[in-house]
Amino acid sequence: MESCVPPGFRFHPTEEELVGYYLKRKISSLKIDLDVIADIDLYKMEPWDIQGIYTISH
Repeated sequence: MESCVPPGFRFHPTEEELVGYYLKRKISSLKIDLDVIADIDLYKMEPWDIQGIYTISH
């Protein structure tokens, strides 16, 4: 996943924001404005490979 974000960007949502915005939009098949959460199949990947593949690039 290659995502372009502005310098200084930090993704640090509250629990309410994660559930109330991101999860709600995800289960409703709605687009999230900034693509910072990757969809991955955890059963097809080794845990130690996930962070190296799915990072936010600057």
